Amino acid sequence: MRLFRPGGLAVALALVAGVTATTSAVAEGTKTVSYRGYQVTVPADWPVVDLTADPTACVRLDQPAVYLGRSTSQAKCPAHLVGRSSGLILEPLTTNTPSSDGLLRRTVTDAGVLATAYYAPGAERAASDVLATGRVVTKTPSARVAAPAAVTPSVVATGNFAGNGFDACTAPPQSTMDAWRPAYQGIGIYISGGLRACAQPNLTPDWVTTNASKGWQFLLIDVGYQAPCTTYKSRMSSVASTALVQGRNAAINAVAAAQALGFAQRSAIYTDLEPYDSTAACKAAVLSYVSGWTQELNSRGYLGGAYVNATRGGPDLVSGYASTAYTRPDNIWMAQWNRTPGTMSIPATYWSNHQRVHQYDSVSETNGGVTMSIDKDYLNLTAPPPPVSSFTVTGGVAAATLRWTKPANVTLGQIMVRSAVGSTPPPLPTSGTAVYNGGASLFTQTGLSNSASYAYRVWVKDSKGKIGPGVDVQLVGSKATIGASAASIMYTQAVTLSTAVSRMDGVKLAGVPAVLYAKAKNASKWSTVGSFTTDANGIASTSQKPAVSTYYMWGYNGGGAVLGTRSTAPLVQVHPALSAYLTPGAIKLGASTLLYGYLNPAHAGTTAYLQRRSGTTWVAVTTGKLTTNGKYAFSIKPTVRGTYTYRVVWLADADHQGTQTASKVLTVS
Repeated sequence: MRLFRPGGLAVALALVAGVTATTSAVAEGTKTVSYRGYQVTVPADWPVVDLTADPTACVRLDQPAVYLGRSTSQAKCPAHLVGRSSGLILEPLTTNTPSSDGLLRRTVTDAGVLATAYYAPGAERAASDVLATGRVVTKTPSARVAAPAAVTPSVVATGNFAGNGFDACTAPPQSTMDAWRPAYQGIGIYISGGLRACAQPNLTPDWVTTNASKGWQFLLIDVGYQAPCTTYKSRMSSVASTALVQGRNAAINAVAAAQALGFAQRSAIYTDLEPYDSTAACKAAVLSYVSGWTQELNSRGYLGGAYVNATRGGPDLVSGYASTAYTRPDNIWMAQWNRTPGTMSIPATYWSNHQRVHQYDSVSETNGGVTMSIDKDYLNLTAPPPPVSSFTVTGGVAAATLRWTKPANVTLGQIMVRSAVGSTPPPLPTSGTAVYNGGASLFTQTGLSNSASYAYRVWVKDSKGKIGPGVDVQLVGSKATIGASAASIMYTQAVTLSTAVSRMDGVKLAGVPAVLYAKAKNASKWSTVGSFTTDANGIASTSQKPAVSTYYMWGYNGGGAVLGTRSTAPLVQVHPALSAYLTPGAIKLGASTLLYGYLNPAHAGTTAYLQRRSGTTWVAVTTGKLTTNGKYAFSIKPTVRGTYTYRVVWLADADHQGTQTASKVLTVS
């Protein structure tokens, strides 16, 4: 590739001959251009190029012009142009083509016209203003306009290939592609970027699949932000952290463009970095931009490539090759016009795993009777391995079983599985938490957190060290509440225990088994009380009569891609029934009465405490032991007339909560 420098406007002006559209001045500095009954006002100095009269004219987006029609022949474009001006393309409407980076489109159905305003970075408003002047003066019946067909990405760019290729500014028509085989098998095509300088009328999903079926290999090029130490209007930030984000965003747009053309994961996309005179700050920005570009492409299953000049840009990438501060591109495409294919001035150990493209000459060449201006390339590339298939996860309690099917016909290095808490999987094999590295097709991870969700991504690494696209699976956490109708009950009474089971994303788990577990207060092991099916709202409940103070816990053991869970474990206290009888309740001074009762369960041999109220406090009077049937008895003989209030207290033990009788009033006269 070579940098275009302005100065070719005279060539464009010469193409005006043969224009059939009418133009007229409407205001100073403007003119009206008519095409198929559609009129639009443009700057007066924009030349008009009729592609019907001159089908080989190059639709150059780096120069202002109005292009009428659509070229059907091999365009006479320079091999490589970079830059963007403002202009307009008016062509027959066949599909509803959406706007894209640097191309603002309007569908004019009444005239059967597709109007495309191309513009330089930052000039979208001006392009919109030009389109806003358009109006239909003569309606032209047109066939029903088709929506762009849905594309299933299936072509890998490139596959395994070592051989000759070329890149041209515009994707050639099919007749040219056929004429140039078998002299070449690889072709570089410009798929995206705000500085892409040639129109791409031939670059469609059908063109891609047709040529892929004929054995062509593809180099995908994005022409976007340039180094901050250049004079381009579209420059990456000189702040390294901002350049990193710009690289990521450029990669997102490039992937969308690649997928729209049918290019699948495992494809490499190259950011076109034109020559620049580096400085320390410029180098940091470029390396950061390429890092963001590569990271984002890798996270989406694509390879990040970079096109650089061997002496003006290349040394920066070479110097950053082993740096841990940057992510180096997966593939390198170096422009070094030494006319020696494959011989580049980069260390032999760098990008040595079939990761190189060498642009070694720029020529005008004829094959099959068709002449093009091209840059000649030598490709030495292999694709990363395919991903695993059938990646699933089955949730358990604090555990997940992961299963996958390894790709066929791959010499495996290892399967790599990593995870992240939440719903977003780790984007790269170096991020997140390592779960598994090995050659198996199944792994069970333990020690997962309760009520947490996990996102997993698995990669295939082949024996050469290349890593394929990641495949994701989501393990959704669940939660189970617990409710008890009472925190403390009397022995032989019942407590109602309920739960609501749901996923962490709020989906209620209806019709699943909710298991109730119990553990006596003084026990160390849980036991299963029973399994109960949740209703339509994810709720289950049961009534229990614990004999002793008991911890209860609800659990859902997981299933499918849902992680099991356990509720909290509250204690339901059980206190014995303690009766009290005072006979008689009134006595004469010097007489005695009997306060007695029973504790159920009996707790024979334990102590019962007799207490008397004194003001607002209770004071100890005496103690006694419970009999085999849980009976206690206290003889009371006050020495002073008055009213006395007594109660009996039994203190808690390991099994039961403490309890006390109701107050008993004794009158002494």
